[in-house]
Amino acid sequence: MSPSRDRLYQLLPVIYRQRDELQGGPLKAVLEVITEQVNLVEADIGQLYDNWFIETCEDWVVPYMAELIGYRTTAAAGKPGDITTPQDRERNRIVMPRREVANTIRYRQRKGTLALLELLSNDVADWPARAVEFYKLLGWTQHLNHLRSPQGRTVNLRHGDALDRLDGAFDELAHTIDVRRIQSSRRQGRYNLPHVGLFVYRLKAYSVTRTPAYCLEEIGPHCYTFSVLGNDTPLFTKPRPNPDPSGIEGELNLPVPIRARRLESHKESYYGEHKSIQVLVGSVRAPHSAERVPAERIVIADLSDWQYRSPRGKIALDPERGRMVFPVRQLPKGGVWVHYYYGFSADMGGGEYDRPRFQPAGHTLYAVGREQPFAMITEALNQWDRDRQASPEEPSRHHAVIEITDSRIYTERLDIHLPEHCSLQIRAANHTRPVIRLLDYQADTADSLRVSVQPGSQFTLDGLLVTGRGLQIQSEITDFLAAPATATASPGDLPAAPGVPVRIKIRHSTLEPGWGLQGNCDPRRPNEPSLELFNIHGMVEISHSIVGSIQVNQDEVYTDPLPIHISDSIVDATSPEQVALDAIGYPVAHAQLTILRTTVFGQILPHSIALAENSIFAGVLQVARRQTGCVRFCYMTPGSRTPRRYRCQPDLVESAISLPSGPELDAAKQRERDRVRPQFNSALYGTPTYCQLADTSAEEISQGADDESEMGVFHDLFQPQRAASLRTRIDEYTPADMEADIFYAT
Repeated sequence: MSPSRDRLYQLLPVIYRQRDELQGGPLKAVLEVITEQVNLVEADIGQLYDNWFIETCEDWVVPYMAELIGYRTTAAAGKPGDITTPQDRERNRIVMPRREVANTIRYRQRKGTLALLELLSNDVADWPARAVEFYKLLGWTQHLNHLRSPQGRTVNLRHGDALDRLDGAFDELAHTIDVRRIQSSRRQGRYNLPHVGLFVYRLKAYSVTRTPAYCLEEIGPHCYTFSVLGNDTPLFTKPRPNPDPSGIEGELNLPVPIRARRLESHKESYYGEHKSIQVLVGSVRAPHSAERVPAERIVIADLSDWQYRSPRGKIALDPERGRMVFPVRQLPKGGVWVHYYYGFSADMGGGEYDRPRFQPAGHTLYAVGREQPFAMITEALNQWDRDRQASPEEPSRHHAVIEITDSRIYTERLDIHLPEHCSLQIRAANHTRPVIRLLDYQADTADSLRVSVQPGSQFTLDGLLVTGRGLQIQSEITDFLAAPATATASPGDLPAAPGVPVRIKIRHSTLEPGWGLQGNCDPRRPNEPSLELFNIHGMVEISHSIVGSIQVNQDEVYTDPLPIHISDSIVDATSPEQVALDAIGYPVAHAQLTILRTTVFGQILPHSIALAENSIFAGVLQVARRQTGCVRFCYMTPGSRTPRRYRCQPDLVESAISLPSGPELDAAKQRERDRVRPQFNSALYGTPTYCQLADTSAEEISQGADDESEMGVFHDLFQPQRAASLRTRIDEYTPADMEADIFYAT
């Protein structure tokens, strides 16, 4: 809590304060100014004391603390730079982690121990890891009187659990000798006497709390998926702290996908309240008071083809696909709710993670959810309309924040009209993931989430998942602009200036690409846009979000190109051949694009580009106006038409070829284009490794950004810097006769 501004004034005797009040309070005003400076001095003194400790010091003090104990940064990861942007601050935290500086002396005392490698991975790179001594997995003949039980054993084909863990971090089977070096730049060797592997897990486990399960009625009313979108998703483990600080991490301590055999043998460790998986079923009389299904009723089964018939009184569960099957004659009439964890690379697209809040200073908050004043979003919108009409002179009534406080599905028809100079923010509360599900209500009109804006208004979507249909935003004063011009129109009939610009913001949200997912994560409607903009006079901002294709319908005569700013996001048209940004009936979209640290699947057809930086365009980019703007440190699909480029791929690798013109030069260029083409572990929305660069991607892509991080949406994870710092620390703390390296488990 900040100190009071009148605390010095309160120390005066009452008689002086009474006399000062009679004279209008000049003494109080002077003391408030003095108190403000006193508060600053006291805060500075308190911060100086905090700067003595690595846990509480400011970021600029960390390098001085490191110098004091002889800590050195790794040259491969780079040096800390000036803190001018949030990306610079995050990069400095990766290059010089505070936790590593705090534990440097502890590391030196534990040098040479196996558990130290796992601790280094967590503190240096912020990656959970499991260390494996590969010499213990070598197959050799043992003396019967001196058996070594931890040694790797020969394969038993009846031991399915051991076969599932083959060649992974939890492998127990014996292997023949591998003479390749573990630090080889071509292909790593594993099983040798001096080799130690560190299996790191880059995917995070995100929770989904008390959300409805999806019933696949086209297959059967007894078939359900954990994912609310109806797609298969592997369930992940909720990591538990290891009680033994010197012990090696197990499957329960890491964010790993749950194996079916593991869940069957350790059901009590994974299933239940505050654990990795939980299933709740409601009754017909009280559907919202769901009860947890006991572990005894859960049967682990392979539901790959949905042919399994669950026994009476049991629920079949497949954790590797995220599926459930109920008994055919015991259907859950009161609804099914689930609690589980899914895997993804970063905090984006909405989810149960901390998100910074941005809201007007004076606003009215409307809470929606269970045990809240409003049960539906429509009820909160209607109440805001009544409050605004009842008190039009009160400024806070013109700025509304509708906050959804649970992870339910909201199936309702939303048609929002924003008056002039009003703002509306529909957001999810922290640690929730609500879903807005749009259905085909009417046959004669579209059923998208429609928002009509007027001059000076602002609409924000924050932390939500929109599925079933797209988002339509249109201006209510552009009916004349949309109408075709006539030859008899006089200058007096032309529309007036649109007025104060509007602002559209989409933050940490998902506008589902393709409107829906099939079981294998293929899109249901790949040709449909997720965001439609109609004659918007203002700006559209998209950050930390996943959106499908964008359709811009702007009047090219009366309006300027619409500024669209996209950062740290994914624009997915479901295929590189589909169009990610366009306008129906026009060769290009009347929009000016600024795109930073973004991955795009599909063709981009804008009027112009102000700036494209550290992005991947997995589709042709065709810009109408090339005279303005700049594209820097990006991957451009060959055949793209762009403004001037700076250090883009594959331009750099093509220019480095020193061959005379002819067939050999063309073949060499094609080879380089194929080599640096970005490779992804998955390009399907709904999979854990969605948009994650594959390990086989060229260094020109994985380290091709302006700060030597990777191009694309996960630029700010600074994974090349993390890996370089971790490898250096591993070499520093590994015994002289051992070799260690990193293996990416996820």
